[in-house]
Amino acid sequence: MSRIRRGYFVFLLLACLGLRRAQDENQVVFSLGMFQNVSVPENGSVQVLVSQIPAEVAFITLQFHTQDSNVTLSYEKVPVYGYSLTAVDAGLLFPLKSGQSSLSCFLLAPDGEPVTGIGVLLPYTSTDPVPGGCNLEFPLENDPNIYLRYNLFETVIRFAPANIGSTRDVSPPACDVGTGSTTRWRLQYDVYQYFLPENDLSEQSLTSGMKKFASVSSMVGNGRKLVTLSSKDHAEVSFNSIPGQGVIYSVIVRDPTANASASYVPVHTYACSLASTLDSCATLGRVSTKVFFTIMGLAGLFVCLLGHRFFKCELFCMGFAFTACFFFVLITRTTSLDYDIRLALTALVGVVGGVILVMTWWRFGSAMSCVVVVGLILGFLISSIVFFTPLGDMDVFHNDMVFWVTFSCIVVVVPVFFIRWPREGNIVACGVVGAYTVVLAVNAYTYTSLSYVTLDVLKRLLNDDFSRAFISVPLQLIDFILISVWSVLALGGTALQLYRERSRPFFPPSPYVLWRQERERRNTNVLDPSHHTPSLATRLLARARRLLHHPEPAGERTPLLL
Repeated sequence: MSRIRRGYFVFLLLACLGLRRAQDENQVVFSLGMFQNVSVPENGSVQVLVSQIPAEVAFITLQFHTQDSNVTLSYEKVPVYGYSLTAVDAGLLFPLKSGQSSLSCFLLAPDGEPVTGIGVLLPYTSTDPVPGGCNLEFPLENDPNIYLRYNLFETVIRFAPANIGSTRDVSPPACDVGTGSTTRWRLQYDVYQYFLPENDLSEQSLTSGMKKFASVSSMVGNGRKLVTLSSKDHAEVSFNSIPGQGVIYSVIVRDPTANASASYVPVHTYACSLASTLDSCATLGRVSTKVFFTIMGLAGLFVCLLGHRFFKCELFCMGFAFTACFFFVLITRTTSLDYDIRLALTALVGVVGGVILVMTWWRFGSAMSCVVVVGLILGFLISSIVFFTPLGDMDVFHNDMVFWVTFSCIVVVVPVFFIRWPREGNIVACGVVGAYTVVLAVNAYTYTSLSYVTLDVLKRLLNDDFSRAFISVPLQLIDFILISVWSVLALGGTALQLYRERSRPFFPPSPYVLWRQERERRNTNVLDPSHHTPSLATRLLARARRLLHHPEPAGERTPLLL
């Protein structure tokens, strides 16, 4: 009996130790400024604890980041609206009271699946501005979060205004009582952007990026500042959506008077879904797009190296590109057809446009009028390159009128040079435009930022709100490789064609014009034997008559009388 009791007490002791161990496993102790990996169990919660907070710290922000799973941050164990937030990149702000040296909050998995991510607690003093301290729009009272949404064209971030810092147990200044230099209206907001490595959708890449972009100092050292907003500006900024490219956005609020700053909770996006089974980030390239641009790339390579020599093929390809681009914009703005249908119709209309341009040259024989179309295509590409540079992010070009007038002027100026040097201009257009289509063909299989040279212009044509977006894109190793390929193909193709065509006529003659000249020559030159030859129609009619009518035999049909 004593053995049974002893075993029973041992069992209770082990159960208590196991329960205590399980409770300890659901608690995570954070250190200020140190990143911590945390796993939240399915349908469970993890308590975040931090202690030994210095007395000079006035408030603390907690930020927690996952790659694609929602996580709930809550002040209480049971989430309540206004005291919790659910997001992929979530954060809470903790104003500290006098004598407080510790705090706690809770992490929960809202979707019924385990969640793994990284978190960090950042301390701030009483002179630092309070991010989201004047929030009137979002659920939390003090909301340091950045709210992000995206579509095919643009990515938009919004955030709540900040407030001036204050010491512990002192009420923060009123937000909208005055607009003087002693109020929150003196604060400024710097918007930063950080690109993750291209073609890298791994969680390790995101974790490394967040560690480089969480605090003010790391953000300034690693990120790129895009714009500075005043407190009078609307707290909303638009960017160019780049599907498949990881980007982190954050905001630093600065107090020029106190020379202090604080960071909002960074957010990230891939402008696509990592979890979707259809058109996910890993399978962005449609089969139809790959087929279309592969054929375009092969045709572009031919035009780049031999376009001027085979003038009719060049005109067909250029007419195809000109008509297809125009029609795709038109059908996208006016209809809601499926993408594959729009692409098929675009290809069909492009073929018609190429045939029309070739027939125009064949019938009228005016090479200059056709070369003007080629010049407009080159002008479009050159103008797109100009606005692909940081020049395109200048404030003045966020105005649609200024942008399109400047863009159109560059497009129209380029064909003017073709009037003076038509053959050279046509060959240069073949080299540059043909080489760029090779780059687009590569983009159909692997991501490259160079596709946005023209894609940004198409987005602006298709979306009226795209003018406000910042269009900066990352240039990484693959982009520099493709820039080299583009340059080598363009220079090599141009030089090759100039060398091959140096002793030939500027442009081949039109077959129709040659036929008319030959017909007039035969009609006017009586010494030419072909002048006395019946026309083709007359010869065909005579042959038909011979087949239908049997000739009468010559000579007598009656016997001779001897």
